[in-house]
Amino acid sequence: MAGDFTERVHELVESIPPGLVLTYGDVAEVLEQGIALAVGRAMARGDDGVPWWRVVRSDGTLVPCLTERALPHWLEEGTAMRTPQRVDLSAARWEGPFPP
Repeated sequence: MAGDFTERVHELVESIPPGLVLTYGDVAEVLEQGIALAVGRAMARGDDGVPWWRVVRSDGTLVPCLTERALPHWLEEGTAMRTPQRVDLSAARWEGPFPP
C-alpha cells in the first residue's frame, strides 16, 4: 500500500509542468489520499528523476537544506518567486488539469 501511494505521488509530481508547483497538501488532495506529511515521506523516497523542487510547503518554501539546491531549478524553469527562498504560490501553483 505504501509503495502504491509513493508511486502515485511520484507520478503526479512528474506531471507538474516546469515553472509550476503544488504544495504537499495539494498533492494529497489531488490524489484523494494521505496527508501532507505522508506526501513528504513519499517524496523522501524519490530518486533524482522526480522534480522534487516542484512540491513546496504551504507557505511556498522548502526545508532550508533543500532551498539552495532548488533555486537553480526554479530560476531555470521561470518559477514565480516572492523571495529567493519562497515560491509565489498565487502565481506558480498548478491548477491542473491533473492526470487521472
